[in-house]
Amino acid sequence: MIGAALAGVPYCPLNYRLPDADLGALLKRIEPAFIIGDVVRTTKLAPSSTLHHIDYVYSREDFVGRAEAAAEPDREAGEGEGIAVQLFTSGTTAAPKAAILRHSNLVSYILGTVEFGAADPAEAALVCVPPYHIAGIAALLSSIYAMRRIILLPSFEPAAWIELVATEGATNAFVVPTMLSRIVETLRDSTDKADLSRLRAIAYGGGRMPTELIALALDLFPETGFTNAYGLTETSSTVALLGPDEHRAAQKSDDPKVKARLGSVGQPLPTIELEIRDEEGHVLPPGTPGEIYVRGDQVSGEYRERSALIAGGWFPTRDAGYLDDEGYLFLSGRADDVIVRGGENISPGEIEDVLLSHPAIADAAAVGIPSTEWGEAVGVAITIKGEAPTDTDLKILIRDRLRSSRVPERILVVEALPYNEMGKLLRREVKKLF
Repeated sequence: MIGAALAGVPYCPLNYRLPDADLGALLKRIEPAFIIGDVVRTTKLAPSSTLHHIDYVYSREDFVGRAEAAAEPDREAGEGEGIAVQLFTSGTTAAPKAAILRHSNLVSYILGTVEFGAADPAEAALVCVPPYHIAGIAALLSSIYAMRRIILLPSFEPAAWIELVATEGATNAFVVPTMLSRIVETLRDSTDKADLSRLRAIAYGGGRMPTELIALALDLFPETGFTNAYGLTETSSTVALLGPDEHRAAQKSDDPKVKARLGSVGQPLPTIELEIRDEEGHVLPPGTPGEIYVRGDQVSGEYRERSALIAGGWFPTRDAGYLDDEGYLFLSGRADDVIVRGGENISPGEIEDVLLSHPAIADAAAVGIPSTEWGEAVGVAITIKGEAPTDTDLKILIRDRLRSSRVPERILVVEALPYNEMGKLLRREVKKLF
């Protein structure tokens, strides 16, 4: 990431867990590029002369020199407006959007949230979120700027996470709600009590946190400060925080209004402006739900294909929520139709496309349904023609074409799916079926 910045070219981490067809499509979209990673796989997926492979034996200096020689650097890079990172993010369609984060966006986020060199020499951050997610980018940048040691866990597994916290003395960690659920479950079931006393701070985000789960975690980690961080790829990570003191105050309070804040994502950062608007764009008063709009130097709101910023530099997040009378933000779902399962965005369209490839399915709709473990899980409603396929057959079909996280938890067979007069699928009505 830093080598790419020095060379003046964008850094574009790809989801290596994608099926070959989808990863190959992304490789074609970023040509020409240097590929660092699985040379055999990427050569097979995109056998193009404009994809240059670099294996792990090259030093940073070699990488920078080769990148500078082969690629034309971004002319704006010297002014801080060049592209630092390009992240593919799932939207409401099956094709991922290429979100653009410029150096100025990322620097604004770090300067507004991290104190330079603030980490004690003994501090260490345990990073278990993937490098192709904005949380992974933010975790690395903030730890580097704070001068905090970084511990990388390549694939999350609760027992391994607990062991690393104990043996490596991790003081800070970021998890998504599903990870925290599994950590809590493992600790409660374990007879061996690991020494987690040095874990001072746990930040979480990336999906809806059940209040029951965070309450359990607060009891299980009485000396640890919890932070709920709400943000998006397009906003260079966090735009609102519920801090450690606010967690404990909400947990102990008898005031229903204060206690309810345990289910909020806190207040906007001082560097962020945030408004709730209705469908006509009018700003709504406290307590009234609508779409969340944000503005600030860290907000990119830019895609490779277009900018999503509207008048005044505001970014419509497509998340729904409301502010209470003291400015605490409560999320009330997605304004668009993306399913957020365990912090991972899932496009309903990709699941529906696979289902519609089955000869017995006439129509299909995938929606997010409540899940204690995942925050949201996948539910699908289908209409059939002829003999109905079994649930097992459909789950195997989706798992084979996509991946296990896309496999539906529930499948309903209905007579017809709800559409409006313009032919738009009414997903709100589909959710009611569950």
